[in-house]
Amino acid sequence: MNHQTLLLVVTFASASILIFIIRKVKQTQNSTKLPPGPNPFPIIGNILELGKNPHKALTKLSKTYGPIMTLKLGTLTTIVISSPQLAKQVLQENSQIFSNRVVSDAICALDHHKFSIGTLPTLALWKKLRKICATQVFSTKMLDSTKILRQQKLQELLDYVNEKSNKGEVFDIGEAVFNTVLNSISNTLFSIDLAHSTPDEKSQEFKKIIGSFMEEAGKPNVSDFFPILRPFDPQGVHAKMTSYMKKLCDIFDGIIEKRISSRSSKVDYVVCNDVLDSLLNNNHVGETTLELTRNEMVHLFLDLFFAGIDTTSNTIEWTMAELLRNPGKLDKARKELCQVMGKDEAIEESNISKLPYLQAVVKETLRLHPPAPLSIPRKCDENVNISGFNVPKNAQILVNLWAMGRDPTIWENSNMFKPERFLECDINYKGNNFELIPFGAGKRICPGLPLAHRNVHLIVASLLCNFDWKLADGLKPEDMNMDEQFGLTLRRIQTLRVQATSST
Repeated sequence: MNHQTLLLVVTFASASILIFIIRKVKQTQNSTKLPPGPNPFPIIGNILELGKNPHKALTKLSKTYGPIMTLKLGTLTTIVISSPQLAKQVLQENSQIFSNRVVSDAICALDHHKFSIGTLPTLALWKKLRKICATQVFSTKMLDSTKILRQQKLQELLDYVNEKSNKGEVFDIGEAVFNTVLNSISNTLFSIDLAHSTPDEKSQEFKKIIGSFMEEAGKPNVSDFFPILRPFDPQGVHAKMTSYMKKLCDIFDGIIEKRISSRSSKVDYVVCNDVLDSLLNNNHVGETTLELTRNEMVHLFLDLFFAGIDTTSNTIEWTMAELLRNPGKLDKARKELCQVMGKDEAIEESNISKLPYLQAVVKETLRLHPPAPLSIPRKCDENVNISGFNVPKNAQILVNLWAMGRDPTIWENSNMFKPERFLECDINYKGNNFELIPFGAGKRICPGLPLAHRNVHLIVASLLCNFDWKLADGLKPEDMNMDEQFGLTLRRIQTLRVQATSST
């Protein structure tokens, strides 16, 4: 081999090696390229960017940095998703990688995270709890068997509103609905009321604990941004949550104990056909695949209460607020009810499917006011590429449902309350249409969706059908305060004071 040939071979080999190295470097750069985002401050990162309304702040930032962006919240790398296409990649196409949760310090009180269907890894206990929810708690058979109890709670609400109507009194509809939803859920689970129309000491205490629990769980906690501080509990969140959970667990455990004793004595026992009876029956017949320990049962009831009460009652309150703010839509919903329902005919859960405009009203409310505007945080279990960007292992994933619901590229007149848009398309909130996923999607979709669907539609329909409504204190629809208070759920910042007049 002459010198020229050798030089050529060496040059070619060197060029090949160089090209290989350059490609590898580029691949490495691409694989470590995080989504864009605002520059973080030292130590605290982008915490100050969130403000009082993180869902709105993140929506504004997404207009600058795009539908996938990175924030540093203390020591926590957070990826924010703000488009249906990317939400689908995360929640459906890569569901296994993103199926686990980032668990807040508040939920670790009493080791609740080790039993909670909302935070458990998707392993054996989680699968058992999901199966129980699907077959025992929220199955069509179970919900049908307990609908008479919910109908009774609804009638109590209508009686309360009618009493206020006869006296010409103004009332807070949010509080009235909260009590009804609380009792509707407690009757579905236990066949008892936990809130009473004439509040006694126990009822008031229970409602106070629930309110304190929701408030504390929704507070920003420095221990979540800097997990190294968790043992010190600098804001006292963990201690307070432990106290609230202990009180609630004692209440639920007492209910279970009383039922077990009643079943054993067979003297005063009346078959309830509620969720508690169903769960105890599983244990009694030795159904090991669905058997729960006493502790698992108590923590399941904790989940069912806190996932269902605030989200459902807030959605009903927002629905009534939007209808009162848009009287033409309220009239249209009432007209549909009058056409479908006979005179003096009580509305039942089975009537919901015959009320397409009412269903559109609820969808439109959930689009504008998703109960959990940033969804429940997920955790990335391994490095993965999403839309050309690296999402690192252990990153927190937030899906900004509020941003997607008000995206003008998805929804025409996106900030306008326009239920008619859902009469023109086949979009639902069952987890398949990622532009509207207030209950989540994929294997982590909210298991209580069937009960929430029934409760929201039934209560709203009954309120509209039985009463004429107007805002209290001479407030005009165009002057309503529609501001939101961010927390564990998205609440109205101002109570909805109304006056009702019987329409019969």
